[in-house]
Amino acid sequence: MLVYKYPERTSWPSLLQRPVMDTAALETNVGNILADVKQNGDAAVRKYAQQFDKVELQTLEVTSAEFIHASAVLDADLKKAILQAKQNIELFHKAQQEAGKIIETMPGVQCWRKPVAIEKVGLYIPGGSAPLFSTILMLGIPAMIAGCKEIVLCTPSMHPAVLYAAEQVGIERVFKIGGVQAIAAMAYGTESVPKVHKIFGPGNQYVTCAKQLVNKSGVAIDMPAGPSEVAVLADETCIPAFVAADLLSQAEHGPDSQVLLVTTAEEIIEEVQKEVTAQLALLPRKDIAALALENSRIILVKDTEEAMELLNAYAPEHLIVACKDDIGIADAVINAGSVFLGNYSPESAGDYASGTNHTLPTNGYATAYSGVSLDSFVKKITFQRLTREGLQQIGATIEIMAAAEGLDAHKNAVTIRLKYK
Repeated sequence: MLVYKYPERTSWPSLLQRPVMDTAALETNVGNILADVKQNGDAAVRKYAQQFDKVELQTLEVTSAEFIHASAVLDADLKKAILQAKQNIELFHKAQQEAGKIIETMPGVQCWRKPVAIEKVGLYIPGGSAPLFSTILMLGIPAMIAGCKEIVLCTPSMHPAVLYAAEQVGIERVFKIGGVQAIAAMAYGTESVPKVHKIFGPGNQYVTCAKQLVNKSGVAIDMPAGPSEVAVLADETCIPAFVAADLLSQAEHGPDSQVLLVTTAEEIIEEVQKEVTAQLALLPRKDIAALALENSRIILVKDTEEAMELLNAYAPEHLIVACKDDIGIADAVINAGSVFLGNYSPESAGDYASGTNHTLPTNGYATAYSGVSLDSFVKKITFQRLTREGLQQIGATIEIMAAAEGLDAHKNAVTIRLKYK
């Protein structure tokens, strides 16, 4: 990790830049696969599974026998851990439920908003080098709480924990499909995979690009979610070994991940670097993490105020505040996906079991996007009901405004009612 001491503000944009990709070539390649699946359905899905995942899919959908086998072979301690995480995630997301409250803006004029579940949702769970069964909990649980009628899950990973987590959440339709072809199948529908209204889930650059392209054709997505990232703000009260462990926990996701350490204490930099080197050597995924560290930075700033200005400009997916006044500093957070306060709040807690959702905006999108929540799986429909007296109260206001905009039919829709005997 390169160290930058007291950088000028003019250099911040280049310091905070994420790894750059050739998006033009990427969009062309991904677009071709999307078009093929849209036209040729299951046949194209099978072709790309063979080409990219080196698997020959006889059946696309997971069978009941495969669910039963997964539960039978899965380690009992892992089952227990999954159920504990499920309980915490359910508790946190159920608390996000809201009932429509009627507001009477004027006598006889009532307005309210009602949350209605998105009927058909698709969940994408990456396979790759790690079976991300935790993401099934993060997406499936709020979908179930929201009341989505049809939940489709696509994943190239048949790890027993993946199927067990899906079963515990209540997801019955799971397809053995990964990559761009999975996004295409859920976006357009195939002979086997139902078409959905909104697609959720993280993925590599190809999956993220596919989500953004199908979004242009009218299929909603949760957010643009790319390579994982973490920023750590640390002062002299941090524990360098903890900071190093947090940086590596994100670096091991993939070579295109990025980690950032911002500190007000120059004396901790060398200690953190030593810990990173020592802990990295012991990691099974050390080669992946080492590549990610090449894209990463340590930045020394003069004070906490400047640190937060820099971090809000970066808008990290995960922000860890390992500082003495972590609660006070939290008030200064404007742009972040999820925040972890204090020395004993590792980002891993949010990834797995604390209760918050780990599907979060990356690549600076935290400036405008929230992470996945119960709200992600519902639409908020507004209602209004006016009595005759209510329309009489507000009618003149509507007529004057409509006339001023030159929309006479709008005005007449009120006038005709006011004159009605």
